[in-house]
Amino acid sequence: MGESMSRGGGGRSRVVVAMSGGVDSSVAAALLKEDGHEVIGIAMQLWDYTEGDRGRPGSCCSTDDIYDARRVADRLGIPFYVVNMERAFYDEVVRYFIESYTDGRTPNPCLKCNQVVKFELLMRKAMELEAAYLATGHYARVEYDPVEERYRLLRGLDRNKDQSYFLFTMTQAQLSRTLFPLGGLTKGDVRQHARRLGLYVAWKEESQEICFVTNGSYPEFIADRVNAVPGEITDRDGNVLGGHNGIFNYTVGQRKGLGIGGGDPLYVLDIDRAGNRIIVGPEEGLFSVGLTAEEVNWVSGEPCGAELIVRSKVRYRHDGVESILMPVGGDGAVVRFRRPERAITPGQAVVFYRGDEVVGGGWIEGRIEGPVRRHAGRL
Repeated sequence: MGESMSRGGGGRSRVVVAMSGGVDSSVAAALLKEDGHEVIGIAMQLWDYTEGDRGRPGSCCSTDDIYDARRVADRLGIPFYVVNMERAFYDEVVRYFIESYTDGRTPNPCLKCNQVVKFELLMRKAMELEAAYLATGHYARVEYDPVEERYRLLRGLDRNKDQSYFLFTMTQAQLSRTLFPLGGLTKGDVRQHARRLGLYVAWKEESQEICFVTNGSYPEFIADRVNAVPGEITDRDGNVLGGHNGIFNYTVGQRKGLGIGGGDPLYVLDIDRAGNRIIVGPEEGLFSVGLTAEEVNWVSGEPCGAELIVRSKVRYRHDGVESILMPVGGDGAVVRFRRPERAITPGQAVVFYRGDEVVGGGWIEGRIEGPVRRHAGRL
């Protein structure tokens, strides 16, 4: 049925479930209760939706979502609480989002929310409630390796829904106290369980948008909070082709909205924060043979001792590319691809896999240009 049977042992453990009001977290809570666990549902209030709408369709953690989570908890007969984390969410996620864009980087707020809000702050709350585990509706798996005496973070069974990419920051201590009941299920399985259990969220649409950008686009959200500084759009030789009204309006790989007419299509190749410039060029300029990463987390708790052959995902919907991973310093890494990759974007996460296992990951700092390095090893 799910991970709870293998790690909960079928006994009655107290489990706090992060309930967002969607079908995934709702079914996670229901399956854990069916397995005999003492389940407590907690929803996190992360953003004040009293100004503007209550959250667009496809957002998450809105007022309506919290109401949906409460209805599911009532249906399951489990305790349910709402924890106000607005201040922490703003400080750790929203501020990071704004500062990253104004620094010329492209952030991933959902990953940062998982890292800090769910698996640090909410985990702490679960432990205060004397829970044995915190459970979420992520499509991922955790297994204990008795030979290596450590926990392994694995892809979810449903490759179309696998969310292990968002969990690369997890530590051994966190993995030991986390359950992912949906890791061995497909999305179809989850909706079928929701129908079987009579949960009215069975056909609720998925969260797709940034939850705190409830009106307009993300550049408009940022422009309402910072002063835009106009600057130049240039080619790589420094020739001025146009102007911009704030570098936060652009991301690497962008083609539309540049305001440069005529000629061959141009793409954003780099964002020069120091010079307040957007650098554009033809599409071939987007390809890189590697990248550098910082703040690398090794899921095992120890960095690999030498070069490692991995598959690197440079964004969530990326298939991954065979790579050579080399740790550098305390928490850095250099990654070289077997083939050039398009639009390596500073601020995004790169996550390293060996088979289904997440080795670790870090934040992309820059890209590497040059000849592709060959290696005799295979994944």
